[in-house]
Amino acid sequence: MSARKKMGLPLQMGIGMVLGILVGTLAPKLGISAAFFKPFGDLFINLVRMVVVPLVLATLVSGAASVGDVGRLGRVAAKTLVFYFATTALAVAIGLVLGNIFQPGVGLDLSTANLSAKEVAAPSLVQVLMGIVPLNPVDALAKGNILQIIFFAVLVGMAISLCGDKAKPAAAFFDAMSEVMIRVTSMVMHYAPIGVFALMAYTVSNHGLEVLLPLIKLIGIMYLGCLIHVIITYLPCIRYAGLKPGTFFRGLSAPLLTSFTTCSSAAALSTNLTCVQKLGASRSVSSFSIPLGNTINMDGTAILGIVTIFAAEIYGMPLPLDQQISVLLIALLASVGTMGVPGAALIMLSMIFTHVGIPLEAIALVAGIDRVMDMARTTINVLGDATAAIFISRTENDFDPQRGAALQDE
Repeated sequence: MSARKKMGLPLQMGIGMVLGILVGTLAPKLGISAAFFKPFGDLFINLVRMVVVPLVLATLVSGAASVGDVGRLGRVAAKTLVFYFATTALAVAIGLVLGNIFQPGVGLDLSTANLSAKEVAAPSLVQVLMGIVPLNPVDALAKGNILQIIFFAVLVGMAISLCGDKAKPAAAFFDAMSEVMIRVTSMVMHYAPIGVFALMAYTVSNHGLEVLLPLIKLIGIMYLGCLIHVIITYLPCIRYAGLKPGTFFRGLSAPLLTSFTTCSSAAALSTNLTCVQKLGASRSVSSFSIPLGNTINMDGTAILGIVTIFAAEIYGMPLPLDQQISVLLIALLASVGTMGVPGAALIMLSMIFTHVGIPLEAIALVAGIDRVMDMARTTINVLGDATAAIFISRTENDFDPQRGAALQDE
């Protein structure tokens, strides 16, 4: 047990991921079906998603109640939204620039015959905004509608704060509940190395490495775009907060590995929330920005501007500068229109392709490698959520690495 503790959870998860890749590569040769690994990976996803709703509710109510100043809460909300939309715009721009430089679709001979893709329509902006208000908060909790939970929890937290001494028992309850759910998250994460191993073994054995070869250039550009986005967007924010990049990435290794292997921002939400607080982010800021970012932050998906240029090149369609600028604007609008909607990447691509006249069948061209690209997209989204929590905490003069160090010692 002492050796397990010394190894640390992130290292255990890293070992599980490497072993999963190796086993997944060998599994077809040994006659082991990919379906064998799936239940163990699904169990991990179910466990981490199990804690998301109660953790978000408890921490948001507790955080909003502790703010006290309603004006400060509004200021934090405005800063969070500006941060997410600004970084999404940068991500789209990076994707388009890289697509123009490397031209991922040039020279490829991919058949588009017999390809089909269903058009997916995003709800209107009015529908999305009206959908934020839950008709029944209990139903929102049961369905895991994060936007509605955020709205309800912030209102409850503000009401507790305004009630003063009379609501102290309620404040104490949600504060204690948030601590309990953080501890439950810690308990669940003991299974993480096995879950990560199973998910990677399933992904590699199910898709195979050969599916990557025809589109390896596109995958490489996508991952390069993610790396550039981290360097020019996130790292300056982290340095502004006074954190060293090494400390930042070590502190977030658990949620980053979780998001990379599960391709689910929701699966990484609980660990992301606890990890940014251990790094020194304010509870009141992080309990708002992390769940909100989990729903609306689209940085990783926005880098799919590369796929737009790729598809245009496959179909021999010119994509002049004015259309590329419109892609940027459509991607920003789509990030609002698809928030809280499953399959947001597909919806964004569908909206962009329709706008610039690219056949929707192009989506089917990249379907085989979507899982590999989604691993990077989801990781960037989770990283962006964490960066926002730390950066905004610093702008509110509420970032304290010493507080984080105390949490890590507990």
